[in-house]
Amino acid sequence: MGGMFGVAAKFDCVRDLFYGTDYHSHLGTRRGGMAVLRGKTFTRIIHNIENAQFRSKFEEHLGGMKGRMGIGCISDTEDQPLIIGSHLGPYAIVTVGRINNIRSLLRKAFARGAHLSEMSGGMPNATELMSILINQGSTFEEGIRTAHESIDGSCSLLILTPTGIYAARDRLGRTPLLIGEKEGALCAAMETCAFPNLGYALKHELGPGEIVRVSAEGMERLAAPGSKLRICAFLWVYYGFPASTYEGINVEVMRNRSGAILAKTDRVDVDMVAGVPDSGIPYAIGYANEAGIPYLRPFTKYTPTWPRSFMPHNQKIRNLVARMKLIPIPELIRDKRLLFTEDSIVRGTQLRETIRRLYDVGAREVHMRPACPPLIYTCRYLNFSQSRSELDLAGRWAIETLKTRRKSLESFIDPLSDDHAAMIEIIRDRLNLTSLRYQNVKDMLGAIGMGADRVCTYCWDGRG
Repeated sequence: MGGMFGVAAKFDCVRDLFYGTDYHSHLGTRRGGMAVLRGKTFTRIIHNIENAQFRSKFEEHLGGMKGRMGIGCISDTEDQPLIIGSHLGPYAIVTVGRINNIRSLLRKAFARGAHLSEMSGGMPNATELMSILINQGSTFEEGIRTAHESIDGSCSLLILTPTGIYAARDRLGRTPLLIGEKEGALCAAMETCAFPNLGYALKHELGPGEIVRVSAEGMERLAAPGSKLRICAFLWVYYGFPASTYEGINVEVMRNRSGAILAKTDRVDVDMVAGVPDSGIPYAIGYANEAGIPYLRPFTKYTPTWPRSFMPHNQKIRNLVARMKLIPIPELIRDKRLLFTEDSIVRGTQLRETIRRLYDVGAREVHMRPACPPLIYTCRYLNFSQSRSELDLAGRWAIETLKTRRKSLESFIDPLSDDHAAMIEIIRDRLNLTSLRYQNVKDMLGAIGMGADRVCTYCWDGRG
């Protein structure tokens, strides 16, 4: 997906920018970048972080970067920040989102005589395309509105200018954007977990489509928030860091609550509850506390030298990294009936390998309780669950296996339908689980604490 952070201060901001951006590292794995404004001069650094931590690539540059305003980005896609020259003046820009109509927007831009300098694999840099759209406005505010209205998808962004940092949340608020404050400085972030250790306190959470400008002197609202909100549910289910809060709802609290909801209606006799490390752990704690079953860790995760396994584009690398990081504890597995919670089952290939290893060590039973429904659609608003084909998703693969492509997908989405039960059985059999029971959309939203009209659930039911 991606994360971004910006700082405007009365003092040198580079330390806060460096650590604040680093606190978004869980949101992306491919590119990291920072841009700082000193006087009228931009200093920019971008690195590949696929096989290294953000800190290790940027720490050596800190002594050479000086300035009182800056923005940073962790990205799974293009290089960022970009430095742009325009009739609005020079600026740096970072974005997080997804543009589905990028080709048609590109054709229109070329027809107006625009050109792109950032091309990769024949595709434009989406952030540069956003800058072209913004440059159509007579002001940054007007340009951001134009860009939001032009794209099919989503985009939140930060723009660094000599007069301050423009922060704009996606038109439907699919990603969060929050302002923090401390004496002499304001920051903009996607994750509130970046605030405490840097001394910031939450000042304001932008609403959908809201635009503000922050400087060391304060925050100015330029565009009021819209009334329609469709924030991504996966921020709570998987992406978000446990210490972060969106719309007043903490990620860890939601996950504990979700695990408890899973346990309330479950009827299974097991010896222990465990979470698939790491994101499955808070669900397991909530489940175990509610069910009164011991919580244990039959798997531990070795992370010092292994990067995240979810995002590498090569499936073999994902499987290798997943296997090498998880180390079983035979004494807690042998002859035991195990119930695992997991944030989600995307493709299921890594999970199948994990389950096989449990049986190899001597597990008697393995039960799985994902904290969200089966994925049926690939995300069209962010970059979660992106596959070459929706048939890569475990849910759609199961539907195809049942040879019922002519049926409406609605019958498989309904958790009370026979088709839904048949789909789950196909997935259970493929993963070699003793039992498999998913959280339904209603209970997932109940754990979040928001209504279906304010949360995007497109991946599960096609309702974006």
